Amino acid sequence: MENAIQLKNLTKTFGRVVANRNVSLDIRRGEILSLLGENGSGKTTLMNMISGIYYPDSGEIRVNGKTVEIRSPRDAYDLGIGMIHQHFKLVDVFNATENIALGLEKGEKFDLKDIRAKAEEICRKYEFDLNLDQKVYEMSVSQKQTLEIVKVLFRGADILILDEPTAVLTPQETERLFQVMRNMRADGKAVVIITHKLHEVLEISDRVAILRKGEFIGAVNTKDATEESLTEMMVGQKVELDIERTKSENVRKRLEISHLTVYNRENIKILDDVSFDVYGGEILGIAGISGNGQKELLEAIAGLQKTAEGSSITFYGGEEADQTMELVGKTPRAIRDAGIHLAFVPEDRLGMGLVGSMGMTDNMMLKSYDEGKPVVADRKRPRKLAEQVRKKLGVVTPSVNTPVSRLSGGNVQKVLVGREIASAPTVLMTAYAVRGLDINTSYTIYNLLNEQKKNGVAVIYVGEDLDVLIDLCDRIFVLCGGKGNGMLDGWHTTKEEVGMRMTNLKNGGGEK
Repeated sequence: MENAIQLKNLTKTFGRVVANRNVSLDIRRGEILSLLGENGSGKTTLMNMISGIYYPDSGEIRVNGKTVEIRSPRDAYDLGIGMIHQHFKLVDVFNATENIALGLEKGEKFDLKDIRAKAEEICRKYEFDLNLDQKVYEMSVSQKQTLEIVKVLFRGADILILDEPTAVLTPQETERLFQVMRNMRADGKAVVIITHKLHEVLEISDRVAILRKGEFIGAVNTKDATEESLTEMMVGQKVELDIERTKSENVRKRLEISHLTVYNRENIKILDDVSFDVYGGEILGIAGISGNGQKELLEAIAGLQKTAEGSSITFYGGEEADQTMELVGKTPRAIRDAGIHLAFVPEDRLGMGLVGSMGMTDNMMLKSYDEGKPVVADRKRPRKLAEQVRKKLGVVTPSVNTPVSRLSGGNVQKVLVGREIASAPTVLMTAYAVRGLDINTSYTIYNLLNEQKKNGVAVIYVGEDLDVLIDLCDRIFVLCGGKGNGMLDGWHTTKEEVGMRMTNLKNGGGEK
């Protein structure tokens, strides 16, 4: 099988942190290669050197048998290399067509009609659901990811690198993407996918390459691999893939959501008359196909979404559930000033959760900036907290002052989850808390959520892995088309039951 890219002893450092050390790896045409490794193992850095984002400190890159220097993304595109990054590189105020046009060469004819027509053809060919006239700031996370894929295909890439592409896709979209990848493989193209979803690795790839702490451990044929063997290669030791779930104790009502209805900017109903209760001392899972109102549900509770008339979100604060407060109509600041400790890990971690240009310390300070003295904020406590989160969750960063946008996606998520849990919340809401995390770190997060449950915190967990939802959550509320489609007992339900309710094959008729 012909090599598309050969990497010879590639090394890249950032200060004292060695991201990659003497990595040698072949990327072949006509195959799909999965790149695995723990967060901070150097996967994205390695691919960024191929795509022109970083330049290696030492080593050699060969494309089609020739030694090349890739000093910019333009050089990579000229060599037929395209990378779809985990964090979107889009201009929010431009529409889809205009974002695609940004990649035109100097001197190329700038005709938006022609660009749009070609993009439409790509969308038809690969069955992408994308409105090319829609502004990026109006798009869902899934639509933004789709636009990034179309951008790379538009530029004619025949060596395609995808960094956690399925993290924001529905199961149906994931299968369509996999079909695109299979078609590219059949056409002799080289495809690399960075993912932490081991079942996807086993389903889609031909070979698996593993990095550990910046070094290349080895490559195996997928047909000879299992989830357990791949995990052991990534971590260097056997990892128990079991979630330790305990029975709920001292359960008390914390939230009563009643007739919650939310409309989006286009006046389309996203949540339709949703009602359920949330209890301290339990983990409540929210299941549903992406885009069925999970995001709006958590944002409404957090005071970030305007709700329709008749909606009610009641917080129960007393030990005997006799102290109540209506949250609808209150801003996040008003909720906090009322003494209600809500913590929220949003889906868009660098858009809503953290400020990418700030380091860990400053992002910790955002949670308590108004507790500092006038003019000069107190940085001692946030720095101490940043160091604690860094140590407990194993955040790989040169310094707690390094901008978090420079960290890997998994490390960014660790910073966000660690900060929210450290705020000692009464209610902890997480949207895809382990998205982009390696399997070892994912189980660390699951254990942290279980610790919160034991401490009497009401945990709301929005997830996309049904096996995890069933193993982790005490109850599971299912959303389908923005409506509640049943409350299930997480201890006794099945993946098939949850899936049927998600697709409206079985009607739960509200909370159960």
